[in-house]
Amino acid sequence: MDVTRTEPGLSAEAGLTTGALARRLGVSPTTLRSWERRYGIGPAERAAGRHRRWTPRDVAMLETMCRLTSAGVAPAEAARAARNELAAATPPPAAADSSGAGTAVAGASAVGARDDARDGATTARNVPAAASATTSGSGPEAGPGPGAVSMSASPPPSASEVAAAWPPPEDDIGQELRGLARAAVRLDAPAVEERLAAAVARHGLARAWQEVMVPSLHAVGRKWASAGDRYVEVEHLLSWHVSTVLRRHTLPPVAPPDPAAPGPVLLACVPGEQHTLPLEALNAGLSQLGIPTRMFAGAVPAEALSVAVRRLGPAAVVLWAQARSTASLALAQHVAATVWGVKGARSQPLVVLGGPGWAGRPGHGMLRPTGLAEALDALSAAHRHRS
Repeated sequence: MDVTRTEPGLSAEAGLTTGALARRLGVSPTTLRSWERRYGIGPAERAAGRHRRWTPRDVAMLETMCRLTSAGVAPAEAARAARNELAAATPPPAAADSSGAGTAVAGASAVGARDDARDGATTARNVPAAASATTSGSGPEAGPGPGAVSMSASPPPSASEVAAAWPPPEDDIGQELRGLARAAVRLDAPAVEERLAAAVARHGLARAWQEVMVPSLHAVGRKWASAGDRYVEVEHLLSWHVSTVLRRHTLPPVAPPDPAAPGPVLLACVPGEQHTLPLEALNAGLSQLGIPTRMFAGAVPAEALSVAVRRLGPAAVVLWAQARSTASLALAQHVAATVWGVKGARSQPLVVLGGPGWAGRPGHGMLRPTGLAEALDALSAAHRHRS
């Protein structure tokens, strides 16, 4: 379909269909119709036969809506801010204006106001007090109630002001999680990549992994488990971009300056285990500490693992097991017992057990860190001890 062709009576600027706009914004047509029904974020014009046609003004409002929801702002609050921002940027219509556009915008605002009022309790729970005070204050100087669009002389809050009303960075992990999850569900790859990179830049690799990436992956996994196969594409897209960001923060390996330096840290998934993301995070963190590593792909066969340990003489071996069914304590003990070197100067690796699969299976002399930061500390100390 040619989405640029206009219907009789419509301007050339009013040519975007709902499907074309959905593809442009990275959302589904159902989402656009839902936003129109619930929040009044709809097209100002319709073609003959009631087909929706979205003008540049409509597109600008929806772009603001998408930007704010991606940032973690609740949809009702984002819609209100998008309408207000459009109203602030639109000059007052002339007295003789007969286009009907002003009436359409006002009608959309009224629909959104009624719907926002209905959902006010939900919005109040999702929006912090500072943001709520911007739109629904109390007292003599209070503005309109929840969902109302201010028509007074004072300018309405802009989208940036609404976003700035959220808690400071120390307390906004929840906002980051909501924004990342919404971007992933929309399959908005640029937004997912941007939010993951921003989390690492803001919190550092270890905290971004533990408090943003892992909870997001778990949430998508739970959604997939409860909804059948509906969200499998979301999990795959999010996992790919988490891996991409982790590798982007992994420094390239360098040869040790001293041949007598301790061996690298060997990172491997046990046989049958394909979950490599936690090891990718650990690999990135170790590289930033200047600790050499050897990272292997998923499901390393037991014999191949034994050969690699003997060839590399690693300072430590990290064995990841996501599932209890793959966590072989016998394999871990075999790796821990591997020795190399000449007689009188033999060495053995420190074995670190990572992942929930090892729960309840303590190995004598083996470490079981509870998180990425603890693993980095333990491996850094072990590497220094062997220097």
